[in-house]
Amino acid sequence: MELQKFEGNPVLAPDPRHGWEDLVTCNPGVVYDGRRFIMLYRAAGSDREHVIRFGLAESQDGLHFERVCDSPVFSPSADGPDGGCVEDPRIVKFGEHYYITYAYRAVPPGQYWTYPHDVVDTPPSDSFSPAAWSHNMGNTGLAMTEDFRSFRRLGRITSPSLDDRDVILFPKKVGGSFVMIHRPKQYLGEKYGVRYPSIWMKFSPDLLCWEDKESHLLMTGRVGSWEEKIGGSAPPLLLPEGWLMLYHGVAGAGKAKYSVGAVLLDKDNPLKILARTPEPILSPTLPYETEGIYNGCVFPTGNVILGDTLYVYYGAADKYVGVATCPVRELLDYLLGEGQ
Repeated sequence: MELQKFEGNPVLAPDPRHGWEDLVTCNPGVVYDGRRFIMLYRAAGSDREHVIRFGLAESQDGLHFERVCDSPVFSPSADGPDGGCVEDPRIVKFGEHYYITYAYRAVPPGQYWTYPHDVVDTPPSDSFSPAAWSHNMGNTGLAMTEDFRSFRRLGRITSPSLDDRDVILFPKKVGGSFVMIHRPKQYLGEKYGVRYPSIWMKFSPDLLCWEDKESHLLMTGRVGSWEEKIGGSAPPLLLPEGWLMLYHGVAGAGKAKYSVGAVLLDKDNPLKILARTPEPILSPTLPYETEGIYNGCVFPTGNVILGDTLYVYYGAADKYVGVATCPVRELLDYLLGEGQ
C-alpha cells in the first residue's frame, strides 16, 4: 500500500524573488482550521551561513497553496538560544492556541549538504562553553500563536545535553497528561537497548516540563532494512481504532534513503503498538524527491484528516514541499491486516 502523490507536486518550491527562500522550501507543519489549510514551512536562501526561517502559505483544498507573506513569519531570535536557525515545525492545537515544536541551533548550520553527514558549522568556543553551544547541537523549542503572524516563544523543551530533534506533541492529553515523542541521538548502545537513533515517549502534566520526566522507548529501527534509523514525522491523529502516527525511516550507510512508515498506537496507552507497516507507504521516486539538497528524501512533518481523506505534507529532497493522500480506511485496513 502506498500513498498517492499529488500530480501537481511540488506544491511549494523555492521563490527566486525572495532571498530568504530562494534555495529551500520544505518540511511544513500543516493544520486545517475549519476553513482553510495553513502551512508553516521551512525556508532558506543561498547565503553561506544558511539561516533557516519559517514562511506561511494557505490553501482552500489542501493541494494548491499560495504564499500569504513576502517575508518570514518566524525567524531565529536576535539574542536567544535559537539564534542560528528554526526548523521543521510540527503544529497541534490546545484551546485557542496553536503550539509549534521546532528544532533550532545556536548559530546557522552552514551549507550542511556540502559536509559529511551530520556535520554543521560550530561557533568559536572554549573549555567553558556549554555543549549545546560549542557543538551547535539541535535542541527543540516550543512556540504558540493564534494567527500565525505573531508568536510567543515559550522556551526549550529538550535537554541542553542532548541533540534532540523530531520532537512532536500529541494533539490531545492521554490519561490527563500531555504526550511527547522525541529522538535523542545520544540514546544509543547497551544502556538504552538500541543500536540506532529511535523514537522515545514522555508524559508530563505541563507543556514545558519534560526534562525530568522518564523517557520510554517506543520504537526502534530494523537492522538491514529500509528503516535502520527512525524518527517521528507528523503529529499523531486520534481515530476510533487508536493513534495513527507517521514516522520516517532511513536506510543504512551507503543508501541513506528517507522513506515513511505508519504505526497504530493504543488510544489509552500510546506506548502499546497495535500495528506497524512492514514496508514504506511513501518513498522517494520522482525527480523533485531524488534531486535537491538531500537526494532521495521524503520527510513528512504535517498531516490532516478531512472527511475520509488523509493528507500528508512532506519535504522532498530538503528542497520542495509535496503532498500525498489516501483514504483513511485504506491505510487502517493495511495496518490491521498487514502490519506487525
